[in-house]
Amino acid sequence: MVHSLGTMVPPGVYSRTTNCSFQVAHDQADSTVQTFRLCNSYWSRKHPNLRTAQEVDNLLLGMSFQIAEKEDNVVVEDLQDYWYGPIKFSRTDYVASYLQRARDLGLSTYNKARELFNLPLVQNWSFFSHMDATVLQKVADLYDSDTSRLELLPGGMLESNGGPGDLFSAIISDQFTRLRDGDRFWFENSKNGLFNQTEIEAIRNTTFHDVLVSVTTGLSKAFPRQAFRWSAGDLYCQLQQLTTDQLATCTPMTVLDYFEGSGAGFGLILVTLCCFPLVSLLVAWIVATFRKRDFKKLQRRANPSMRKEVSGEGVPALEWQGPKTDNSLIYLQLQPDKTIKVLDSRRSVLRSISLKHQEQVDMVLSINKGNKALLLKIPKEYDLVLLFNGEAERSVFIRKLSDYVERNGLSLNVSVMTERSLLKRAVTKEQRKQILETFFRHLFAQVLEIDKSDAGDLNFETSLTAKESLKCELSRAEFAESLGLKPQSMFVESMFSLADKDGNGYLSFREFLDILVVFMKGSPEEKLKLMFTMYDVDGNGYLSKEEFSRMLRSFIEISNNCLSGDQVEPVIESLFQASGFQDKEELTWDDFHYMLRDHDSELQFTQLCIKGVPDVFKKNMANRISFINHPRTNGAAPRQSHLYTEAQRTKYQRSKVHQKIQEFKRFVENYRRHIACVVLFSAITAGVFAERAYYYAFASPSTGIAQTTYVGIVISRGAAASISFMYSYILLTMCRNLITFLRETFLNRYIPFDAAVDFHRWVAMGALIFSILHTGGHVVNVYIFSVSPLSILSCLFSNVFVNDGSQLPQKYYWWFFETIPGMTGVLLLVILAVMYVFASHHFRRISFRGFWITHHLYVLLYIMVVVHGSYGLVQQPRFHVYFIIPALIYGADKLVSLSRKKVEMNVLKAELLPSGVTYLKFQRPQDFDYKSGQWVRIACLSLGTNEYHPFTLTSAPHEDALSLHIRAAGPWTTRLRELYSPESVAEIGAYPKLYLDGPFGEGHQEWNKFEVSVLVGGGIGVTPFASILKDLVFRSSVSCKMPCKKIYFIWVTRTQRQFEWLTDIIREVEESDQHGLVSVHIYITQLAEKFDLRTTMLYICERHFQKVLNRSLFTGLRSITHFGRPPFVHFFRSLQEVHPEVRKIGVFSCGPPGMTKNVEQGCQQLNKLDQTYFVHHYENF
Repeated sequence: MVHSLGTMVPPGVYSRTTNCSFQVAHDQADSTVQTFRLCNSYWSRKHPNLRTAQEVDNLLLGMSFQIAEKEDNVVVEDLQDYWYGPIKFSRTDYVASYLQRARDLGLSTYNKARELFNLPLVQNWSFFSHMDATVLQKVADLYDSDTSRLELLPGGMLESNGGPGDLFSAIISDQFTRLRDGDRFWFENSKNGLFNQTEIEAIRNTTFHDVLVSVTTGLSKAFPRQAFRWSAGDLYCQLQQLTTDQLATCTPMTVLDYFEGSGAGFGLILVTLCCFPLVSLLVAWIVATFRKRDFKKLQRRANPSMRKEVSGEGVPALEWQGPKTDNSLIYLQLQPDKTIKVLDSRRSVLRSISLKHQEQVDMVLSINKGNKALLLKIPKEYDLVLLFNGEAERSVFIRKLSDYVERNGLSLNVSVMTERSLLKRAVTKEQRKQILETFFRHLFAQVLEIDKSDAGDLNFETSLTAKESLKCELSRAEFAESLGLKPQSMFVESMFSLADKDGNGYLSFREFLDILVVFMKGSPEEKLKLMFTMYDVDGNGYLSKEEFSRMLRSFIEISNNCLSGDQVEPVIESLFQASGFQDKEELTWDDFHYMLRDHDSELQFTQLCIKGVPDVFKKNMANRISFINHPRTNGAAPRQSHLYTEAQRTKYQRSKVHQKIQEFKRFVENYRRHIACVVLFSAITAGVFAERAYYYAFASPSTGIAQTTYVGIVISRGAAASISFMYSYILLTMCRNLITFLRETFLNRYIPFDAAVDFHRWVAMGALIFSILHTGGHVVNVYIFSVSPLSILSCLFSNVFVNDGSQLPQKYYWWFFETIPGMTGVLLLVILAVMYVFASHHFRRISFRGFWITHHLYVLLYIMVVVHGSYGLVQQPRFHVYFIIPALIYGADKLVSLSRKKVEMNVLKAELLPSGVTYLKFQRPQDFDYKSGQWVRIACLSLGTNEYHPFTLTSAPHEDALSLHIRAAGPWTTRLRELYSPESVAEIGAYPKLYLDGPFGEGHQEWNKFEVSVLVGGGIGVTPFASILKDLVFRSSVSCKMPCKKIYFIWVTRTQRQFEWLTDIIREVEESDQHGLVSVHIYITQLAEKFDLRTTMLYICERHFQKVLNRSLFTGLRSITHFGRPPFVHFFRSLQEVHPEVRKIGVFSCGPPGMTKNVEQGCQQLNKLDQTYFVHHYENF
């Protein structure tokens, strides 16, 4: 040990030949030196002085006669800061590492070691008096002058004085003796029979001199008789004593920057990887744009009368609509009735400008170069600014307009100014809109007596335009727009004619105010009087049946003509007969008032709903009670009339804290299965991540990889394990046949199979996060491996790299693009980017085919994952451990689906229903068992694609055939509607066949497991409930026992004409329901607000019709028809009162996300109370 640390180990070595010719050496800088220095020699594997065997012999010859210093206690610097280090460090201190290693291994102290070898203990520091006093004092201070704390290695070095001290000599002697005596192959051991006595003597007499002579080409005299020790008679071949001053300076640590010049490329690759989702997003956007365009073409082709066209040509021009709005191409037509029509590029009417009340037409021309702009000033409306391609085109229009004005007896006033001034003078549509906002704000401020701070005080208006807005007058089109109606509406025509007292074709502030005051603040009698006057067209003081019919038809217009003319006549006859006026053809004011005498409460709060009213006024107006509420009595708060129940109980109001606790308890109760599955799956995912991370951090074999790239390997390996688990078991969420089977077993009580799709999305998002982590970990790994010397890489990856001495590692791009894991990893990122972007809700709705095609990349995804891990660069493949079982289950499930998909289904009947709904009735496959509320997937090869789309069955399980109602909401469904149109079927000669996959289960099929169930359908979302209602009728007819005792069906539709096919089903339910099992409520939403005048009158007619004939005026059903959106909170609260003994009520909704969200919020709000609990199952479309 002393010899390994003392200066007798020369830091420099001569090189000589057998005839004492000393060789000149070359250092790493290629400069000549006399000796090899230790610190400068072991860094280069391709040493410039040791390239041949003779050069090695010359080094040994030089060492054999090397003059060494006397051993002392000073360690040369070559063994301190310039000793080569392990893989983790570039250099290390040899002595310091020895001392630290002794401490790590728990080596005994110096005195304990002396005691072990029966040497006297050192009591004081004077024992080392041969040492330099200064050095000795420093060492003593390190150990607080306590010799018992002195460590073994420093003590052994201190006691050395020209040779090893007592302790080291004893240790070396003891170790050698025990090694010799314990080695049965020791040459002096005659009992092993390896050597005879002669051979033993020959070995004993062999010296190191003999060994050197044997292994080199040197002669015997070239080496001293005692190796490394000169004696008299030996060849004297010494140059001089080596000292530090004669040696080359130790080269400081040099760092080779293997990453030099690679930063930009490496960063570019990272940016490219990050751009994969953006590129995929761009591609998806392009696909979506084309799909939207194609879909619009299909819609126009399917509905050729979607827009109103005007025949004839017009003068083309560009319309300037403001500095922030793009110019649009328009056509101008000069009509004979003093009207200028403005058409768009498709010849649809954009605007009609009436000149009937004008004597002069003002026109302003630009005088700039080109003379392209023209301004037509339109009094009491926004102006028309036209841009032409040149003076010639503008002159043609001016000439036509001049002739037109002259023919109609009008004058044309022409002025000129610069184009900039012209555009500044023009009143744009946006400016007119701001003027009208001010107009309505102050109008309602006066009517409703709103605080001026809310309306804005005119005295403090900063703009003259705001003051002038009160002087503006509304055109018929602007008045119609404010009511949300068309200008040609009968209601608009009647109301506008009544309000326009001066007959100038415009409504002033005062005229509008007068009529608005009546509706906002007038009594029921005043409102009725106004309506009577409004529809008394001839002004004779009588309202004929024809005028009464006109009034009702004007109300019906707001409901998208939900009542036909044939339905109006019975209403009129019924109203006349109920009032005793069946023999009258005309009504006086008193008769009209008497007819509506029972509806004062509804008319009390009737208003005229105006679009664009500021929020502050809407809040004030919302405080008014609608016609479905009871008015205040004795100062009490208004009480909601119970449309569904009669009972009313006072409830104990808990504090908000109790409500939150109750809400949390109900949430856990409702989603306990979901929570358990998510927690379990998350725990397994976190567990496999932690297991791999811990393994590579602390328990993996010492291959050096973890020491080289600790963070990168821990993150990448842990994330890889989580990805393998999640991407494998996500397949189970798409085993539809297995899920449909299992949801009928006891497992459905523990696993929420209905949430399989949501769980699929959740797992996919989690897998995406771990994929990003995995990629980030490997980015770190690639960087570290790119800056690691080849000698290290050859140790880490011995099956990939061979240390050729160059030390140069592979560049970063080699890891990305020239290795199997790298290339497959990049391809996997591309596949994931495409799949995730096209699977997003937005693009899936726009381009289902794009989603369908890109999601089938999952096959390539799994192949790439297998190949990615099979290379075994860091660890042996493990993906199969997670993948085999889910893959086998998924494969079996797919085989079941494929076996069904091969069977063609004959379509028995196809019918095109209103609102773009296509009815398909097709044969029921043999052994096809399903439950009401389940869904199937269909494909039609006649459309040129084999993609399958999901639809809910509208047929009942007892029916012999299957049926679907499919709304044309996208390209595929629109093309399907075209395919089954009578024209296409006639051309083909038969109905195109379908391919079927299913049935599959969902939450709606559990409707019969609750004692009370609520079915909420919106739009085409009523399809699952059509099947349920049919099934219910059948079960009721055969007296089948069911746990369900009461069903409430809420149908939310814009107009009942959208889905008239459901009306037939509801009518059948009403006729078959002898025990009051079903209660149906229909909500028509395409109406003005519930306290609007027009809605009120329709409500009066509806209630009268319901009272007299026990049927709805709108649907012909006994079911109650409501206007507006359903108040779910009030409805659910009423159910709690009617069914107090029921602890759980099932709520099943299907429709637009907004509707299902309102249902969910209603359930959550009621679940805060410790009463009946609402379990919500929903499906969005």
